Amino acid sequence: MPPKAAPKSKQAQKGKTSRPAGKSGKDGDDMTDMGDTDGDDWMNTKTLVKPDDQLDLNDQELKEEFTRILTANNPHAPQNIVRYSFKERQYKQTSHVDQLAIHFALDGNMLHKESDEAKRQMAKLGIPDSGEVAGSEGGETTPAAGGAPAEGEEGKDEAKEGEQREEAGTPGPGTAAKGEKLTNQFNYSERASQTYNNPYRERGTATEPPPRATFASNVTQWEIADAYHEDFEKQEKSKEKKTIPGRKEEEKTRKKLTITETQGDDISRISKATKIVERMVNQNTYDDIAQDFKYYEDPSDEYRDNEGTMLPLWRFSYEKAKKLAVTSLCWNPMYKDLFAASYGSYDFMKQGSGMILFFSLKNPSFAEYIYETDSGVMCLDVHPEHPYMVAIGFYDGSVGVYNVQKKEPVHRCTAKNGKHTDPVWQVRWQKDDLENNHNFYSVSSDGRIVHWTIIKNELLFEDVITLTLPGAAGEGPDGTKVNTVGCGTAFDFHRKNDYLFLVGTEEGKIHQCSKAYSSQFLDTVDAHNMAVYKVRWNPFHPRIYITCSADWTVKIWEVSSKTTADKSETSSVEAQTKKPLFTFDLNNSVGDVAWAPYSSTVFAAVTADGKMFVYDLNINKYEPLCEQMVAQKKKTKLTHVEFNPKDPIIIVGDDRGNVTSLKISPNLRKMPKEKKGAPPMDPKQKEDNEIAKLDKILSMVREPNEDKK
Repeated sequence: MPPKAAPKSKQAQKGKTSRPAGKSGKDGDDMTDMGDTDGDDWMNTKTLVKPDDQLDLNDQELKEEFTRILTANNPHAPQNIVRYSFKERQYKQTSHVDQLAIHFALDGNMLHKESDEAKRQMAKLGIPDSGEVAGSEGGETTPAAGGAPAEGEEGKDEAKEGEQREEAGTPGPGTAAKGEKLTNQFNYSERASQTYNNPYRERGTATEPPPRATFASNVTQWEIADAYHEDFEKQEKSKEKKTIPGRKEEEKTRKKLTITETQGDDISRISKATKIVERMVNQNTYDDIAQDFKYYEDPSDEYRDNEGTMLPLWRFSYEKAKKLAVTSLCWNPMYKDLFAASYGSYDFMKQGSGMILFFSLKNPSFAEYIYETDSGVMCLDVHPEHPYMVAIGFYDGSVGVYNVQKKEPVHRCTAKNGKHTDPVWQVRWQKDDLENNHNFYSVSSDGRIVHWTIIKNELLFEDVITLTLPGAAGEGPDGTKVNTVGCGTAFDFHRKNDYLFLVGTEEGKIHQCSKAYSSQFLDTVDAHNMAVYKVRWNPFHPRIYITCSADWTVKIWEVSSKTTADKSETSSVEAQTKKPLFTFDLNNSVGDVAWAPYSSTVFAAVTADGKMFVYDLNINKYEPLCEQMVAQKKKTKLTHVEFNPKDPIIIVGDDRGNVTSLKISPNLRKMPKEKKGAPPMDPKQKEDNEIAKLDKILSMVREPNEDKK
């Protein structure tokens, strides 16, 4: 039997296909491998094994080169960075983006091999120095002439190197170590890469140097004195320009009202810009309070029907007015966020200067306008049609008119032209007369109610009525009877019939007066047991008014519409107005009371113990819907209260110079629901609805004979 064929090598098994048994070559002989079969491997055909999805390309397509450009751009770097350009004063997208991305960083420590530290470390580790190795090799071999070694020596060196390799177990050149894979030196591909370089840009600017001037002078004592004199003369001339014509004699006897304003031309040029920046800063500082003022509504009101709350907002104060009391509050009729506050003292032994401050809800940190006066300001009123004109009443009995636009007092009365002898407790503007002259009224403790008219540059006065106490006449030095004068503390004019007004006195009486009668009252009511601090007509109902007093009570009254001179009818009028419709005891002196501008049944009152009360007669005729402590410190008295005519907020003043603003919760400003699909009501219809709502409540407390009449 022929010997078996030796197994083929692994490479032949992988890269070649085996022939079928029994087949021969060209002659058809049986090819039997004898001994080593490596010699006939070249006769076997090679079969290329390729994947099924490989493309079949021709020679031209195979020779085609594909160039790939590798860039150094970071794919995760942002591409749309926007920065502010101070040169062009606008935001621009930057073209240069940092593309550096560090994948690996390792802190190392490299030493120069010829340094002392490197030599010490190599000596410690036993590593021979490169210089020593070179020296030893040079000592063993001596080159022949011309620098070439002898042939015998070369053979000896090669033999020694072979012995050293055998001892060390390192393979010689051309032989591979066991387990080491040799690289294919014929499988070569050329690869190249080029990074993308960002274009360089250079920018440069050249500025012109600022102009310079050399100044030299000699300064002596008399030159300094002359400069001071010139500056003093300029100040005197500026003061003379600010004085009002026709008042030079008055300026000599009375100190002029000063207005605190920013001095200097340089600062005045940027005053408007600084005010805008100040408002922006305050808007950011008090942003949470502004958000509450605009959007917050107390959600707890949904779960309580007959109760409400007041949310404190801003607190307005001024450093120089902290020792003064807030004597009056008045909203500006044109700018609903601006209000005026007067400052003075109610204590007779602590009288001094006063102040008038204008605050804005947009800037709660500082007053918009500041006026300092030489006497305490007890009351003020802003003109309803000319909001820049303000009437002022002082503690010394004088009255004045300020023009906010000119920032200076326009008029002020003296003892020669009708000055009161006691403090002026209230002033009130009226409609212009037939000659279009501005006029206002004032009431004082001296019992006079004076009508003031501004004609050109003069302030003329006329006594309307003098308050007297009937049945309390005293005897004069000649034995004649002298009428005792009453002390007026408050008054208010009718909304529709401007000739009709009410006057409250320190004796607790309410006088119904008319501008046409200067010698008698239309009616008199013994309203309170102590001084009346405030009397106000209802803004909707023409016959209802409210009063408050130091006897701890707030009372609501009704005036009959009959004003005939018949005695029988007059007696019936007296019978109707002698008793109040409602009486509320607040357990402390009531400083002020005010009707709400949005409802005929809502009013607020403040007391001397720091509390504020809000009533709604339509919901509860006996108890307040809100009783809240407003004063932060003990023994702080609340003096005045005022509703905002537009927004649902209220301001309260105290005797420490603070004005606190509060937001009214939804339960305290409920309005009648409008029918779905119904057109919006005009002001006349709203007023009629409010009158009907109040009449419905009053019909429950009126006496039966009154309803019939």
